[in-house]
Amino acid sequence: MASPASPEPFWRPSLGRTLAYLLAGTGAAALSLLLLHLLVGRRLAQQLLIQTGSEVASNLVLGEVALERFSPEVLGQISGLPLVISRLPEPAAFELARRDRLLRWQTQRLQAELCRRLGRCPAVRPASLPRRGVWVEMASPLEPVWLFVPLPSPRGWPPDPLLLSLSVGLGGLGALLLFLTLEIQRPLTRLQEALADVGLEALPAALPDQGAPAVRQLMARFNAMLVRLEDSGRERTTMLAGIAHDLRSPLTRLRLRLALAAEGPMAPQELERAQADIRSIERITRQFMIFAGAESGESPVLVPLDALVAEAAAAVGEVPLELDLEPLVRRVRPIALARAVGNLLDNALTYGRPPLRVVLRPLGPGDGVVRPHSDAGPVESGFEIQVWDCGEGIDPQQWQKAMTPFQRLDQARGGEGHCGLGLAIAAKVARDHGGDLRRLEAPATAEPLLGRFGVVLRAWPLPGD
Repeated sequence: MASPASPEPFWRPSLGRTLAYLLAGTGAAALSLLLLHLLVGRRLAQQLLIQTGSEVASNLVLGEVALERFSPEVLGQISGLPLVISRLPEPAAFELARRDRLLRWQTQRLQAELCRRLGRCPAVRPASLPRRGVWVEMASPLEPVWLFVPLPSPRGWPPDPLLLSLSVGLGGLGALLLFLTLEIQRPLTRLQEALADVGLEALPAALPDQGAPAVRQLMARFNAMLVRLEDSGRERTTMLAGIAHDLRSPLTRLRLRLALAAEGPMAPQELERAQADIRSIERITRQFMIFAGAESGESPVLVPLDALVAEAAAAVGEVPLELDLEPLVRRVRPIALARAVGNLLDNALTYGRPPLRVVLRPLGPGDGVVRPHSDAGPVESGFEIQVWDCGEGIDPQQWQKAMTPFQRLDQARGGEGHCGLGLAIAAKVARDHGGDLRRLEAPATAEPLLGRFGVVLRAWPLPGD
């Protein structure tokens, strides 16, 4: 299973996907504009004619009343209305207007509206020259008077602002729905289906890193969960096999010694060996329980690290040991950290050669360590614990294998209660403290008594209550 991608704090969509959504929104807006123009454009034109008919009817009534006292010339000058007196408009304009079907339709609708409002039907003639509109005949007591009413053509292009606004809104809504479907709904459906398969015979495959920022973070967390479940299952299987394998040898020896003890008194040497087998069984069982998390509920407390490391180093017994400890007070899980230091010292004694050297110092800016981010305020500096010995060390190609749980480089299991969990437990404690475990190798010019090979545990203080 591929390792999951880490969640990104910001979403960086590709240019192609952005253009695709923009094109989809533009296409939806264009289609909406076309449909709105076909469905609503005629209704808007009718509404405009109704409004124009109301204005023209008012002008006709007022003009006809004024014609009883003023001449048409004076009325035109006073009101500013475009009036033609004693003659019809240009016949050529009428002939050209008849070819305009939309203008003829507007003329008929406007005449119907004037008939409804005035109670009579005035003559209305379409005209295309000098401007597009209609001539409406006014009721004059002496001579015919015609009023010109301009009628702009319904908008084809540029479209009506209302229709354009509605189409842009519908296009944006369509692009949003497409985005929600492709970037949220579809990935969440895949996540739901994958979650339904968790806990069955086989784990589902890792989900692709797709979707909106929050969805991608969910995918990354789900993939990380799959990796943890796979690692946990592998460790559980290895643990069960390791317990059976590592306990077989001391249990077999104990069974043999008990059978010999039934025939006669046990010699002091055999009794000591039996007690050593019992200690090996206890050590193996304790290491398995520690790695399985039996003591993971330890609360972090402020402790002097120099005293803690010195106490852990004193437990190794009478061996040549040099301590180089700087006074540091940090919030850690003391039992777990002391056990990790003890495992490193035990490995150095088992696979290396004395004298040993233990170094404790804070991590500074020049150590190439990135300070972890915290929103709660400034973070205390980290620290590192180095354990050096004078042995040959671990080959760089074998380092990852040595860090793997239940793996031993010497291929011999069960001897003196070793089960291949020393470095794995130390690495787990380092990860729990936000750090890691690394190998060190002294340069050839270094003083031999200071150590040739070392393991460093880097960690950070834990947050408190």
